[in-house]
Amino acid sequence: MTASLLAVIPAPSPHDSGVRDIATLSARFAYLTMCLTLAWGVLSATGWIRRVTGHEALRGGHAVLAVFSLATGVVHGLSYLFLDDDSFGVLALLIPFAGGGFARHAAGVVGLELFIAVSVTAASRRGVAGLGRQRFHQLGYFSVGLLAIHSWLGAAANGNLATVWLGGITVLTPAVVLTVLRVLPPRTLVRLGLLDGGADRIKAVRISVDDKKCHSYAICQAEAPQVFQLQGDGQLRYLRKPGAKQLPLVQAAARACPMRAIHLQGAGQ
Repeated sequence: MTASLLAVIPAPSPHDSGVRDIATLSARFAYLTMCLTLAWGVLSATGWIRRVTGHEALRGGHAVLAVFSLATGVVHGLSYLFLDDDSFGVLALLIPFAGGGFARHAAGVVGLELFIAVSVTAASRRGVAGLGRQRFHQLGYFSVGLLAIHSWLGAAANGNLATVWLGGITVLTPAVVLTVLRVLPPRTLVRLGLLDGGADRIKAVRISVDDKKCHSYAICQAEAPQVFQLQGDGQLRYLRKPGAKQLPLVQAAARACPMRAIHLQGAGQ
């Protein structure tokens, strides 16, 4: 019985074995750089690197990691088109559950397509604008979650879970922790000692925004909506002298501004 089954099921060709090796290697690189992209983005947006090291995080590094993650992810997906057994087609790589498929494949398809859309929108000044751009950019967290699920389910299905377990947990844990901290309110982070509040030490803070640097991304509005408001004409309106209770939010907005256009007088950064 066993011998007959072995005779019916052909062994994978050297070509297909090589293609699957490329797919596996590119997937591991994509997983690693994806987690690093998320962690780097959170650290640079919150200013935590500057607080710990005294130096600004290089935002260009965030973009480089994102591009490399996208490139390796695309290579991982497209490599399956070169299999001789025709187990994957173009539709299966573009549409979830096309021709059947598994949930892990659908998670990978949706996650990668969403990651590409978020990256393109973040790199472009057109299309989604203002606060809508920021909200859409936050879908990157969801896409990373889908891709992480795809990676772990794929490793389990292919018998590689034990091999990548330690490395996978090592790079995923910091990304998850930083993401959780990123969505916490600034006041909570101040109470935890992760951000400097300064409300008890500073009575008045004056805000100034460099209009030449401001690109109307509305990230400041997302952080401190009662202080910063992006108008329909693209002009930023803000309170020049916010109250002491708003200081943690204002500091978070200044740290998160990608163009470093917000300057605070009277508040230590």
